[in-house]
Amino acid sequence: MDLDAYTSVHRPTWDRLDSLARTRRLDAAQADELLELYGRTSTHLSMVQAHDPDGPQAAGLSMVLARARNRITGAPSSASAGFSRFFLEQLPAAFYRIRWLTVILGAAFCLVGVWFGFWVNGEPEVLASLGTDEEMREYAQEQFTGYYSENPAASFAGQVWTNNAWIAAQEVAFGITGYFVPYVLFANAQGVGISGGVMAAHGELDTFFLYILPHGFMELTAIFIAGAAGLRIFWAWVAPGQRTRLDSLAAEGRSLFTVAFGLVIVLAVSGVVEGFVTPSNLPHWLRLGLGLLVLAGYWTYTLVLGRRAVARGVTGDLEAHDAGARQLTA
Repeated sequence: MDLDAYTSVHRPTWDRLDSLARTRRLDAAQADELLELYGRTSTHLSMVQAHDPDGPQAAGLSMVLARARNRITGAPSSASAGFSRFFLEQLPAAFYRIRWLTVILGAAFCLVGVWFGFWVNGEPEVLASLGTDEEMREYAQEQFTGYYSENPAASFAGQVWTNNAWIAAQEVAFGITGYFVPYVLFANAQGVGISGGVMAAHGELDTFFLYILPHGFMELTAIFIAGAAGLRIFWAWVAPGQRTRLDSLAAEGRSLFTVAFGLVIVLAVSGVVEGFVTPSNLPHWLRLGLGLLVLAGYWTYTLVLGRRAVARGVTGDLEAHDAGARQLTA
């Protein structure tokens, strides 16, 4: 077969197919024509590849067919499809599945923190064990607020983000131990409670909340989310149900490590708030409002998109072929 002559004869068909594939809107007749030309051109490609599989005609025709196939199926590129699926289905589904455990851990954290705050504020000997009266007064009146403004906002935000993202990743990764998450949450609740107790003892409790809440609404919630993910992985190992422990652990691990990646983004937003909003001269109501807005955005994303995704059977796990599943053959 004379490949050049074959190309010359069928070039108008290929050009028409390419033109239809690039057309933004197709009417019914054009859609039917696209399907017909796609079938004919596929046959042409097989003929071209039989004579010169690696030649320029085969390569060019393959690109035309790929473009037409995407137009027929309406399928976006694999990269954009995977990106959309992750942020619109897998991540919100993973957040949604641990929503109640997130709330429970948050409530426990607050109870522990409040208890330590009352203990420090109500027991003079406990307060005295933390440092001299002068040191505690300096902390309450200068050091607590100074912490948020002693470094440039951008570098401080980056430092906070790195630190909190590392804590969150550890909670997810080491949650399988069963004790790491409770330990981390208790230690952080203790620290927050003691700090609040010192501030309250020196009449600065309002300052404590005005500085810790704008970023703390989302930052602490992110720590609770990471803890919930870690404990779910632990429970998958303890109570695997009908699956083997290894399968259960693998499935939950894949699903909930999605949370760790999502929290990198969440904590980046929280770090920006802590670096730029918390130490700013904005009115108190506005600083608190911005923090609440970020928190509301997270829960809206989780409850709306997450509920829809879970209802469709999404768990946050990888697709079967990405997770390593193989088709069995006889």
